[in-house]
Amino acid sequence: MSVTPEDVRHVARLARLGLDEAELPPLVDQLNGILGHMDVLQQVHVPDTIGDWQQPAASAGDSQGNPQRRDDALPPDQLAREREAFAPAMRDGFFLVPRLATHGALGASSERDA
Repeated sequence: MSVTPEDVRHVARLARLGLDEAELPPLVDQLNGILGHMDVLQQVHVPDTIGDWQQPAASAGDSQGNPQRRDDALPPDQLAREREAFAPAMRDGFFLVPRLATHGALGASSERDA
């Protein structure tokens, strides 16, 4: 199967593409090259390997193909404790931290208010 200049003009007209006559010969050659390549690909013999893909992969493990896994037991987390243990004071579920001296007095909105 090959593409003719009339085919390209017709498709360009259907797609409402502006096609310059100078672009027509290289475009026809490119499309014919693509179709020629597709013809070659259709002739390539590809064996039916789908049945092989459905078989489980062989592995060093049990008879179902699943490897044996060890039971991991993690040591207890040394930081696992109540959150109150991390702060000296709490109020309504929040940590109370001392105010920094560089931030001025409580409720001050600027340096001159401090």
